Amino acid sequence: MIGESGPSTQQCSRAGCTAPAQVNVNWRNPRIHGPERVKVWLACAEHEEFLRDYLASRGFPVLVSDLDSPVSMVPDGGAA
Repeated sequence: MIGESGPSTQQCSRAGCTAPAQVNVNWRNPRIHGPERVKVWLACAEHEEFLRDYLASRGFPVLVSDLDSPVSMVPDGGAA
């Protein structure tokens, strides 16, 4: 509907999940971006580990942060 805003709470990025997000999963693809290029997925408590491990298994540096604490860069070896 025109003029309607998005959800009032941030939602988990895991496909099919509608739970409220609790953390940011900050990541980047080091083959095409430097440490300052940060992409963010949102995760609920149930899917935080899944999303983090999914990205890390592909060789992407990952840092998990609080929803209200965005990061400005994800260095190589940033898995946390």
